[in-house]
Amino acid sequence: MADLLDRIIYEDNHLIVINKESGELVQGDKTGDTPLLDSIKSLIKERDQKPGAVYLGAPHRLDRPVSGVVVFAKTSKALSRMSDIFRRKAIQKTYWAIVEKAPQKPEGRLIGWMKKNEKQNKSYVRDSEAEGYKEAVLNYKFMASSDRYHLIEVNLETGRHHQIRAQLAHMGCIIKGDLKYGASRSNPDASISLHSRLSRFEHPVKKEMLELAAPCPIDKLWAYFEGQF
Repeated sequence: MADLLDRIIYEDNHLIVINKESGELVQGDKTGDTPLLDSIKSLIKERDQKPGAVYLGAPHRLDRPVSGVVVFAKTSKALSRMSDIFRRKAIQKTYWAIVEKAPQKPEGRLIGWMKKNEKQNKSYVRDSEAEGYKEAVLNYKFMASSDRYHLIEVNLETGRHHQIRAQLAHMGCIIKGDLKYGASRSNPDASISLHSRLSRFEHPVKKEMLELAAPCPIDKLWAYFEGQF
């Protein structure tokens, strides 16, 4: 409970925003592992001594090996409105990715077309339109380098399955530890070095702007890059 309390980025009567660790599920899946959603419900029930069931909804997800900002709704009204915010793309989501190779251009806008292979749980990218493929757009900026790796900042315009992972790999900038998309080796904790760093959106009830940042994972390489800014 203490660990989860320490990872609360923001909380009020409507929302609770958590710094998700790599390896955590946002919602339950076929693995049967306890999802973050249930862990937060248990935390709220115990901390606030709630006698009945705790309501909590997840208007969006992060891939299991990805860390960073995840927004949960504590009321049905907040869930409905947050879901609409995500659907309308009225939210700025900034990611940090540690990659094996620096991009050829220091910044740019990637436009591709993507299709998910359900059996492989993997997405493929094309440079031109094709049947069954959906447009995928992101903006990237080179941030810093270490002796072996490079930090890229990514802002999404669309929200396709594995979009950042697939588009950066397609550009030749494979995310550290992401074996599914061609990384040379895994990370020791089975994570991939992709972090949802910041989310900026209008509060669904209070109508004030929120800018919520998640500290990077506890790791020497992440600490090096985070220390550059």
